[in-house]
Amino acid sequence: MGHGASSEANGTSSWRPRPFQAPRWASGPHAQTLLARWLRPRVDASYRRERFATLDDDFLDVDWGPEPPGGDAPIVLILHGLEGSSERKYVRNLGRELSLRGIRPVAMNFRGCSGETNRALRFYHSGETSDPSWLLERIRDRHPGRRLGVIGFSLGGNIALKMLGERADGGAGLVDAAAVMSVPYDLEAGCALLEESLMGRVYSEYFLRSLRRKIQGKNDALAPHIDLDAARSASTIRAFDDLVTAPINGFADASEYYARCSSNQFLEGIKVPALLLHALDDPFLPSRSVPRLEIEANPHLELLLHERGGHVGFLEGSPGAPRFWGEETCASFLEVAFSSP
Repeated sequence: MGHGASSEANGTSSWRPRPFQAPRWASGPHAQTLLARWLRPRVDASYRRERFATLDDDFLDVDWGPEPPGGDAPIVLILHGLEGSSERKYVRNLGRELSLRGIRPVAMNFRGCSGETNRALRFYHSGETSDPSWLLERIRDRHPGRRLGVIGFSLGGNIALKMLGERADGGAGLVDAAAVMSVPYDLEAGCALLEESLMGRVYSEYFLRSLRRKIQGKNDALAPHIDLDAARSASTIRAFDDLVTAPINGFADASEYYARCSSNQFLEGIKVPALLLHALDDPFLPSRSVPRLEIEANPHLELLLHERGGHVGFLEGSPGAPRFWGEETCASFLEVAFSSP
């Protein structure tokens, strides 16, 4: 199943996605989510890391993928998911798909995600758009005249959509096209779903272990601002957001954070071609929370909604020769969008 808004309006009328069919051996949501994670190949590519100094005396580590021949290739900034990094297999696999199409991938690490504790009190969150926006402006300054795009996974997708939709120009002054996969459009609903099931709690604990390590590395800086003992014992994502994410980022509590940062409220403002991939069986967001009406109302948005696919899954093929439809489709969409006048 799929649904698209007006591709005529967003300049991608010639684009047709290859159909997705979840295989029998990976048909369930958790099989799609976990097997895709395990079966994605480790992509060996010559990425070059660059450290950007930020205006608040912190830093952003960014990995530049190989430059295609010609010196004028489009550039796509890739935004990873919660507690991910530029070295995650889904990021590098997408980078390979972009490179195959003559597009240069640039993978951003959110603050504190590059393997080194960042210097500022804050790190990143689902609505922190100033860093990727600032970075895209630096890339555009360095490479004037090139087509630019952004692709985000999960939390990174939420950030990408919010970043575009909250701007007065709808993102048109920042990028030429965008794509996102498995976005938690409603952060409150997504957190509630994770608390409802055993597998949801398993996923949550995986993220919480990483988040606890992150605050451990910032004990001295965080101690005056949060209850460290309570934060270390947080048993849900929502509890962690109440105790850590909200207070260090100026939100009253997790509820205010979710209400202000959920990307569903920013979709109407987007004015660049954007592809939105989602599976109705995504274990990180209830299917009823996919903002179909808001997407349908914006002719710049193209929604591909499938019954199956899990979270950042969209795995197909065979166990010995898997294919990753999501990364292929995002790269294909941007290739066509960049070729439009």
